[in-house]
Amino acid sequence: MRTKLAVMLAGFALLCLAVPVVAHHAVGAEYDASKPVTLKGTVTKVEWTNPHARIYFDVAGPDGTVKNWNVELAARSALARQGWTARSLKIGETVTVEGHLARSGVSGVNARSVTLADGKKVFSNNNDQ
Repeated sequence: MRTKLAVMLAGFALLCLAVPVVAHHAVGAEYDASKPVTLKGTVTKVEWTNPHARIYFDVAGPDGTVKNWNVELAARSALARQGWTARSLKIGETVTVEGHLARSGVSGVNARSVTLADGKKVFSNNNDQ
């Protein structure tokens, strides 16, 4: 009886340890590398969260309609190594984002770079995932 309980607890512990591995997504599953995009707009929100930081910004389309885009960045630790902080971008600031479009068709981008209006790059993701 104790052996069965020990085996069940060990199996449950292994299952719990495996959940974070399954939870992380492959960039290629959500974003299409064959659809690069460059967008320029105004920052509306910055989320300094795990597993990926995000920014949201308004982009005016050719017809003048404004769409809010969700931009996935790297992990906070990777951003911090590049000198990025939660205050690197300010609400109302103009940025240019280069990245890959979301496969689902939503207004989403996996950022390859984020550049300020003055030309300073505050984020550059050199990983080809």
